[in-house]
Amino acid sequence: MAFQKAVKGTAVIGGGAIATVFGLSQFSQHRNKHGALVQVQAEEAVPVRKEHLPTREQQLVALQSCEEFDVLIIGGGATGCGCALDAATRGLKTALLERDDFSSGTSSRSTKLIHGGVRYLQKAIMKLDLEQYRMVKEALEERAHLLQSAPHLSAALPIMLPIYKWWQLPYYWIGIKLYDLVAGSQCLKSSYVLTKARALELFPMLRRDKLVGAIVYYDGQHNDARMNLAIALTAARYGAATANYTEVRHLLKRTDTGRVCGVRCRDVLTGKEFDVMAKCVINATGPFTDSVRKMDDQEVPNICQPSAGVHIVMPGYYSPDNMGLLDPDTSDGRVIFFLPWEKMTIAGTTDSPTDVTAHPIPTEEDVNFILSEVRNYLGPAVEVRRGDVLAAWSGIRPLVTNPDSKDTQSLSRNHVVTISDSGLITIAGGKWTTYRAMARDTIDAAVREHSLQAGSCRTMGLQLEGAKDWSPTLYIRLVQDYGLESEVAQHLATTYGDKAFEVAKIAQVTGKRWPIVGKRLVSEFPYIEAEVVYGVKEYARTAVDIISRRTRLAFLNVQAAEEALPRIVDIMAKELNWCEQKKKEQLETAKTFLYYEMGYKVKTDQLTDSSEISLAPSDIERYKKRFHMFDKDKKGFITILDVQRVLRSVSMQIDENTLHEILNEVDLNKNGQVELNEFLQLMSAIQKGRVSGSRLAVLMKSAEENLRRRQAIPVDRSGGGL
Repeated sequence: MAFQKAVKGTAVIGGGAIATVFGLSQFSQHRNKHGALVQVQAEEAVPVRKEHLPTREQQLVALQSCEEFDVLIIGGGATGCGCALDAATRGLKTALLERDDFSSGTSSRSTKLIHGGVRYLQKAIMKLDLEQYRMVKEALEERAHLLQSAPHLSAALPIMLPIYKWWQLPYYWIGIKLYDLVAGSQCLKSSYVLTKARALELFPMLRRDKLVGAIVYYDGQHNDARMNLAIALTAARYGAATANYTEVRHLLKRTDTGRVCGVRCRDVLTGKEFDVMAKCVINATGPFTDSVRKMDDQEVPNICQPSAGVHIVMPGYYSPDNMGLLDPDTSDGRVIFFLPWEKMTIAGTTDSPTDVTAHPIPTEEDVNFILSEVRNYLGPAVEVRRGDVLAAWSGIRPLVTNPDSKDTQSLSRNHVVTISDSGLITIAGGKWTTYRAMARDTIDAAVREHSLQAGSCRTMGLQLEGAKDWSPTLYIRLVQDYGLESEVAQHLATTYGDKAFEVAKIAQVTGKRWPIVGKRLVSEFPYIEAEVVYGVKEYARTAVDIISRRTRLAFLNVQAAEEALPRIVDIMAKELNWCEQKKKEQLETAKTFLYYEMGYKVKTDQLTDSSEISLAPSDIERYKKRFHMFDKDKKGFITILDVQRVLRSVSMQIDENTLHEILNEVDLNKNGQVELNEFLQLMSAIQKGRVSGSRLAVLMKSAEENLRRRQAIPVDRSGGGL
């Protein structure tokens, strides 16, 4: 038995302190699989959580200054950040590199559920599959941990299974009760059966005919992108050198042994390249797992088979405020879910094969399939309109085959940790809920493989960024102390936790009697301008980072996100010293992101130059008359000047920039004017339900009604009818 005394103190790297306090540590000796004699720590180091969050620039200096890290993780999704947090809390010198933004891939495009997997339990029982049972058991344990580690970002959500056949009632009831039983003491709330009347009372939108009853069970729900960021920020506070927009170019290997010893990387924002050395390199890149594995060995077979899940966002009135719906048996065998989230409604499917090389872009076919399934479950009183799709996105789940398994054809629903001959450790598969267990298994493997001196896993029960002093009533203090709107205060509290006060401190004064501070980015969402400033402090470097991950505007309403973009870019430009050209580039990049990846394209495709005009002759005449009310000169088109003239005549005021946006939504050929044909296409699309919420249509109708009232002859002017 050997003893070693470590030095007490703090190692300062690039202005950010990576502080680890050690006491007297005892080590035992054993031989690893390579035959080398190594020491294993018996008394563990206690890492110190820092109050100060290093800037991105300080983190980059730390990456370049450290002679050698213990662990270097590639990938800034939930699993990669989880690995960084696990390693840092064990006292290991840790680095993490992400080529885009934290949670820019799959981890921000999930179903937003924290779940054990009801359908996997069903398969485990039906097929007597012990592996699937263990996976569900572990996921339920991790579900409880995730809800406790970030209570401000997560909560239990009741989910209804509507029953339309009598025989399904006992069948699903037994399955759901087994789900509760497997969860044991960590069961969120006990499931229960509802009568038809009670089910319709809780979920009044449901289709009534043939409804037998319903079963309600509980899973968790969270803000996935913010949860991912909270993990990354917590890792940074424990000393991990984390850097987004830092791309790995290739792996570095020792010339004598061929073992991986680091990476060559590039700062995407500046183009600067540098090396980061590490005893252990971990590949946690999700759907891009195989691309990193091929950096290590070009001949290695692929193990990742991507599966896409398409999601659409609809107005909140499509679902109750606090009740989800799930159908495990749709027309094509996929699961359909229908969940309230951020005061909106998410509907979507899972497990559709996809090509990982392509951007995850939702198609019109995907959207229409989801809408058709939604129509199957909602009553005829609720008109499910294509125009009510406010955003759409596709997430990729990286299903994997275990390279060490004899059955190489079967996909694993669980995670797989594999180690290459050169020592590259790959973690793949799994799901959001089990990120902590995946990280634990990965770092355990790293410690064994590379003989690292580290303590045992400490992340169980560890509170994430913002959780320490959070309480359900914290928002009241924000309202009382800073004069924020109640809705804004609640949003800040459930997004930033106890860090909400830091956001409130930098919020601008509105100049109004109420609210005193907190200028909104867009009127219908509680996001405020101060969040853009705070987002930059939390490593946001592009406008897309703000609209999609620091706030969730892009995921909730693409048009609202586009409307907020100019102000977001202006604020970021001030914080990051952008020139006018850089501002223009950021604006265009963000608009492209909204157009393709967030469903703006499939939304605008509902109104194109080739759209059919299917209106009754009487409707065509009515809409022509309304159009010519604005087109006084009979030019065949209307411009901003035409609209302004009519609005002034009825005492309505709208600023020019807003009017430009309103007309641009309908201006198909983008020539700065709306032709009669374009207007008729709009009205036809509105009648069919393909387009909703058109500001131009509502504005013109309101102006027409105001003109009619003004032109009506008053009774006293007509002689009172005498």
